[in-house]
Amino acid sequence: MENFGTKKFTAINRETELRAIMEAVYKALQTKGYDPINQLVGYLITEDPTYITGHDNARTLITQVERDELLRELLRSYLPDR
Repeated sequence: MENFGTKKFTAINRETELRAIMEAVYKALQTKGYDPINQLVGYLITEDPTYITGHDNARTLITQVERDELLRELLRSYLPDR
């Protein structure tokens, strides 16, 4: 029998980690005077890390997340499970 609790726990931890990374990147962009939404959209479209400031290690943080993983989580937050 498969242990579904462990997998769910792992997924919840990763979701929390992604949220923390995105919040840190958003704050760093805002602190440096950038429009965080525009910069993040540019990064997501191109995967060019120069859209993200190096301030507070934001560029390193964002590159720890696979772009498709981030897009998947963003869509999940807007679309209901079916």
